[in-house]
Amino acid sequence: MNSADQHPTEPEAAQSVKLFQQLEAIVQVLRSERGCPWDQRQTAASLKQYLLEEAAELAEAIDRDDGQHIAEEAGDLYFVLALLLHICEEQGRCSSAAALSSICEKMHRRHPHVFAADGEPMPSDEQLRAQWERIKAEEKAATGA
Repeated sequence: MNSADQHPTEPEAAQSVKLFQQLEAIVQVLRSERGCPWDQRQTAASLKQYLLEEAAELAEAIDRDDGQHIAEEAGDLYFVLALLLHICEEQGRCSSAAALSSICEKMHRRHPHVFAADGEPMPSDEQLRAQWERIKAEEKAATGA
């Protein structure tokens, strides 16, 4: 990261994209006929326990403020999520692209103070929290959730 603005540089962003693609390719091989029997047996339901375990291990690494362990556990969580989404895609339920598109759209909607600010002053933490809750409630009302 560029320490001046904490935004990834183009080469860093391109490397991240390449690594996401590599992870997707690995999962595809693991789920294929020539892949791993354990990975082939997994279902969305069977992966729930691993999601919880990996999230707990990541939380522990964060508590210990251990950067190397955070990276390792975040990687494990990325893998379980990639496997889960691949399984869902096989079943026609959703895809990695749909999940990533959804979160990107949501973050843009919920951060108008960043992405549509047009030079306006940054809201206070209290205003940001109220804005987040208002936008979330509007989203739920629109979807009937």
